[in-house]
Amino acid sequence: MQVRSEETRQRILDVAARLFSDKGFDATGVAEICDASGVSKGAFYHHFPSKQTVFLQLLQDWLSGLDTQMTRTAQNASDVPSALLAMATEMKDVFTAADGRVHLFLEFWQQAGRHPDVWKEFIAPYRRYQQFFARIIEKGVAEGSLRAVDPQEAGHTLVALAVGVVVQGVLDPRAAAWDQVTRSAVQLLIEGMAARPGARASKER
Repeated sequence: MQVRSEETRQRILDVAARLFSDKGFDATGVAEICDASGVSKGAFYHHFPSKQTVFLQLLQDWLSGLDTQMTRTAQNASDVPSALLAMATEMKDVFTAADGRVHLFLEFWQQAGRHPDVWKEFIAPYRRYQQFFARIIEKGVAEGSLRAVDPQEAGHTLVALAVGVVVQGVLDPRAAAWDQVTRSAVQLLIEGMAARPGARASKER
């Protein structure tokens, strides 16, 4: 019974993602989602209290796993520069997830500008990732692999880079190998933040 309920929930999400992408959030109604997914309104509201809840769940699903993946990568790396490069390499998974969902991605942006509740949900991950990167930069400064840069500014820069590349990759996926562009850009940032030769050795003494 539980499996069937989860299948119904996932079917609603899959159909809603397609309809939101094709028609937009505002032009898609609950009745249309129910008809297309073959469920009753009762079943819909059993899983989701509103259309907006479905939309926000799709947003959360889009970002799911990133936190765990980035934390694991940071923990397993030998130093901060290696961690940042490894995370840049993993951006390929982000582009794979975005493939074929360009319009839905843009719909997230559009609705965030219209609805405060969506904006809060949409902006929260960016703020969380900014703090995540700020802590990583602080660790790099402490370990001596990075010079004494402002962690908050560096965190904002890394998030801005990631978001900018994702937007370009979604809008123009064939213009470049965007995962490679991300790695090259992060490499340039690391070189700019790198500690002077001998700085780590003197710090350890």
